[in-house]
Amino acid sequence: MKIVKDKIGIAELKEMSKKMFGGLIKAMVDIEKEIMAVDAPMHADLLEFLIEKENSEPKNLWGINIYSEKSGNDFIEFDSIMNLKPDLGNKTRGVESEEIKKKIIEIVKKLT
Repeated sequence: MKIVKDKIGIAELKEMSKKMFGGLIKAMVDIEKEIMAVDAPMHADLLEFLIEKENSEPKNLWGINIYSEKSGNDFIEFDSIMNLKPDLGNKTRGVESEEIKKKIIEIVKKLT
């Protein structure tokens, strides 16, 4: 697992994706701190990693999948059981808030 605060190269992401089925990299984005954790078998591992190492708050953490071989809208997939946050109004594995979705995209673009 790795915490990304500055920048991670596409080549490094592609190397990480070789470990997962379908060439994806699981990531957890902290929309408050504008950082992300990558490279774990499960989003839950990344969530716990950010809470432990960065004191992230669960309400700010959103799970995504990154497809390093793709671009545009196909680069990020909003799908994680960790996104089920009914108390925040998110009742699916996706990200229902367009505002939060845009913030995640901005952070990922800045860090990749």
